[in-house]
Amino acid sequence: MQNLQNFRDYYEILGVSKNATNEEIKKSYRRLARQFHPDLNPGDKTSEEKFKDINEAYEVLSDPSKRAQYDQFSVFWKQNGFAGSKSRKTSNQANGRTQDVNPAKYDNFDTFIDQVFGVKNQAANTSSSYTDSTNTDPFRTPKTKVAYTPNSRPTRRDIEARLTLPLEKAYQGGLERIRLEDGRSLEVNMPPGMVTGQTIRLRNQGISGGDLYLKITVQPHHVFKLEGTDIHCQVPITPCEAVLGGQVEAPTLDGLVKMTIPPGVRSGQRLRLEGKGYPDEKGKRGNQLVEIQIITPKNISPQERELYEKLREIETFKPRGNLIK
Repeated sequence: MQNLQNFRDYYEILGVSKNATNEEIKKSYRRLARQFHPDLNPGDKTSEEKFKDINEAYEVLSDPSKRAQYDQFSVFWKQNGFAGSKSRKTSNQANGRTQDVNPAKYDNFDTFIDQVFGVKNQAANTSSSYTDSTNTDPFRTPKTKVAYTPNSRPTRRDIEARLTLPLEKAYQGGLERIRLEDGRSLEVNMPPGMVTGQTIRLRNQGISGGDLYLKITVQPHHVFKLEGTDIHCQVPITPCEAVLGGQVEAPTLDGLVKMTIPPGVRSGQRLRLEGKGYPDEKGKRGNQLVEIQIITPKNISPQERELYEKLREIETFKPRGNLIK
């Protein structure tokens, strides 16, 4: 347990009740961390101190083990020192034994927790002892010695974060800045070919050496639609291009490419651009499927109208011929 001076009420700091769920604690922490984050309050020492208090409270209450300890011993938080306190039977955390403890013999709560319960962080794999020489009860053995091994390392905790990317950025990968719930900001070199639902593990970027699990969401694109490793898109062409065929430019994730339209192509017909799709986890790319859309103009020039009139007079194509028997 850290920074127990002044017996801080961590529930009050986070603005939650003692019966608050983990989700309620997390929600309140996120709201307060955003409100008092130093980046959003430059030069404000009060906000900076408040931000430290919020993180301190969350570190304890978000950890089930630390929260249980805090709740168990919080009866002493309300006291100004320990003078006048009665002896209590207290279970030693290290060996499970029960002993009589008189809080009045301790100057402050830190000393009480450190000596009796072994809560404070100390050097790893070391043991300390406390000798109670104040017991004058003739029916109890004086100078009871209690050994304990304090926890020397903070609790390791994995955390999650979410990252939403446009399709082009998910395809290319590269550096991305991520803001975490504890206020940290990380710059991460993301891999290419990310997809929605993918989870990327960042080792040792969690709490106290835990891992960070980054969940990816790729935003819908206004031109491209992903289906597995294939990319679908629509390309509009003119009636003349549909009749005569030729080359048109088609968009891909690599930029515009030349695509050959066969003469007499139909609206809705799909053409394939091989190897221009999305990469799989091994880097192999799918195909891009281009759906042709024949678009007729609404506004034409007088010269175009004249040519269309002449074409109508001489054209031999009869699309409705099979409707007449």
